[in-house]
Amino acid sequence: MHPVHKTTLPILLLLGAGVHAAPLTDATLPARQADVDAIVREISPQRIHAYVEKLVSFGTRHTMSETESSTRGIGAARRWIKAELERCGAGKLDVQFQSHVHPVANRISRPTEIVNVVATLPGTQAASKDRYYVVSGHYDSRVTDVMNYTADAPGANDDASGTAAVIEMACVMSRHKFDASLVFMTVAAEEQGLYGSGDYAAKAKAAGMNIAGMLNNDIIGSSHDENGKLDNAEVRLFAEGVPPVKETTPALRTLLQTGGENDSITRQLARHVKETGERYVPDFKVNIIYRRDRYLRGGDHSPFLDAGYAAVRFTEPHEDFNHQHQDLRTENGKKIGDLVEYVDPEYVAQVARVNAASLASLALAPAAPQDVKVKTANLDNGTDLVWKANTEPDLAGYRIVWRDTTAPQWQGSKFVGNVTTYRVDLSKDNLLFGVQAVDRDGNVSPATYPFPAR
Repeated sequence: MHPVHKTTLPILLLLGAGVHAAPLTDATLPARQADVDAIVREISPQRIHAYVEKLVSFGTRHTMSETESSTRGIGAARRWIKAELERCGAGKLDVQFQSHVHPVANRISRPTEIVNVVATLPGTQAASKDRYYVVSGHYDSRVTDVMNYTADAPGANDDASGTAAVIEMACVMSRHKFDASLVFMTVAAEEQGLYGSGDYAAKAKAAGMNIAGMLNNDIIGSSHDENGKLDNAEVRLFAEGVPPVKETTPALRTLLQTGGENDSITRQLARHVKETGERYVPDFKVNIIYRRDRYLRGGDHSPFLDAGYAAVRFTEPHEDFNHQHQDLRTENGKKIGDLVEYVDPEYVAQVARVNAASLASLALAPAAPQDVKVKTANLDNGTDLVWKANTEPDLAGYRIVWRDTTAPQWQGSKFVGNVTTYRVDLSKDNLLFGVQAVDRDGNVSPATYPFPAR
């Protein structure tokens, strides 16, 4: 066990020793954390494979399937998930069923209880514990006919792979401590209409829950394309830019007026995930896709986006539709269906490692700065930024980042110390800016895009 701890040595005087450690600098940020490396190393493809096999063993996990049996159906599956999370996170994870009864709908033929399994790892810092990061996978499954709740529907890739990754992350990360709180969630009724995640997101919004980021894992199990070609060194990360709202809000209008359509809170989260994931998982690429989801399709991050939260989706680079939403059969000597033999646990583990590193870094770092503004009173070729002070007790200061308007990732940065205003001698006409908060360990928050100060 490697508990994550936060040392103040990088920037503070070693008390009693009379020695100063090197200060935080642009060259040392963000600082690599040994304990995050430990979390990444602990992710086990063997345990992930066992979780996928166990979920497949329930025959079907269709949302309207059997709930009384101890060996078949969605009821048995959710009880096993809850028991496994309680076992591996004993004394650390708060594991609960969160449920509602959904009325008859297009894909639900009778009133049906929709049950999410939610495991919360509370944050340990008073100033951060009410900030949450959610990671999810859906544990329900289906065959060709979405209303068929009796046929075998193994759902090995869609989405036992994502569910197994979430269980593995919960078990590993529950042995560590973080400033902010983490929610490991397996949801039901994704296939019927995102009803499990939708219920959670709606209740979170109504309660004013501060969800600073949501990572959805759906179809992350296959390392081969439909022609059998190996592609196990990348994952897609879908990240929405401008939300498709019916009416443009003043904030959205300002985002567009200032050229920030690629700087939504979800795109900032995606940048952070890509940078963090590729730092801690070498030779594995996170490809940000500038869409909410695959073309005109959706997933369990969508209700979080609709509620105004930053949310992204992980999906393998190539979907094989012979292994997705299919009745089990053999055609021309080829097996059709979402079978466990088509899931690569080593690949799932890589995606889980990217998730875990990102979640750990987010939950250790301060919150993204608030009320970031660009002063516009004077016409000049510099950029004057101002922001509201963070409240975390381990805050070291802030970092200004910038990039060309056509660049996807940040290209330049400057650590400016614990101040709430700073002038950069670079033009706001030509560049896009952000402000990040930094703690004493060198953990860095996602960037906040500045709005004009009127």
